[in-house]
Amino acid sequence: MSASPTPSFLTRWLSSRAPSAAVEVDARRVTAVAVAGRGTSRVLSGHASEPLPAGAVEPALNAPNVRDAAALSRAIRAALDQLSPRPRRVALVLPDTVAKVSLLRFDRIPPRAQDLEQLIRWQIRKAVPFKIDEAQLSWVPGIALADGGREFVVTTARRDIIEGYERACEAAGAHAGIVDMATLNLVNAVIAASAPAGDWLLVHVAADYATLAVVRGRDLIFFRNRVAEAGEDLAALVHQTAMYHEDRLGGGGFSRVILGGASSRGAEAEPVRRSIEERLGTRVDALDFRGAVTLRDRIAAAPELLDMLAPALGVILREQVA
Repeated sequence: MSASPTPSFLTRWLSSRAPSAAVEVDARRVTAVAVAGRGTSRVLSGHASEPLPAGAVEPALNAPNVRDAAALSRAIRAALDQLSPRPRRVALVLPDTVAKVSLLRFDRIPPRAQDLEQLIRWQIRKAVPFKIDEAQLSWVPGIALADGGREFVVTTARRDIIEGYERACEAAGAHAGIVDMATLNLVNAVIAASAPAGDWLLVHVAADYATLAVVRGRDLIFFRNRVAEAGEDLAALVHQTAMYHEDRLGGGGFSRVILGGASSRGAEAEPVRRSIEERLGTRVDALDFRGAVTLRDRIAAAPELLDMLAPALGVILREQVA
């Protein structure tokens, strides 16, 4: 469990018991999911997606996000109304561009949680473009270091931005007990479904950004988010990450490469996958959470549906991968 003083904003897939329903918000839509059952016998019991008006939500690290709170609340309410029973408590998943993920290494760990908090805040203040006093911050232990130290995964966001999303949920009749980020919950979904060994790469392609995460077993060791730009060569960015992994992280290649969210790029999805394969010289698998959550027979598992549901399902699966 994170020692964070802001328990509504947790980034660790091994922390805090997740509810059985979740809502994901991005710039284009709201997606709600509900899961029935526990452990390895989980079934998707309901899902819904509602479009957002253009400009209603503009995810960003250091600027107002919720531009039309009424429109966002209506979309959340409409999506939740389609779930049965209608949940009153949900996990909330936001775009990666809303927060900053940092990996901090400490040779010595203070024994008191309060001292660790001060140390993390002191280090992270230089990495964010806003006052640390205005930040909502969460951290969890990452990979253990050979010299006895430890790396920490730290997530920082402006408190007022997170509260804007939380208020929209409250106005829609649901309490957001957990707030988390999309890619971290794709990691949840991968681990719950297949638990890759060794070092593996997750490439998350959203409509307006891309995130690369390198995971060693279950520990995040690299995280990079990039806002999408016209003409950007995602395969080149993946190649740079592979070189960094080999040169700086002691990696010897990836045991798996997993691509999530590519359908958000429409007709570009397949060319994106092929270009990554060509750059890395290895197979790229589409993210598939069905090893952890079963779809009902009447639900067709189209790539678009799997991509749409994965982030919200991932936050629910945090309990399973603990």
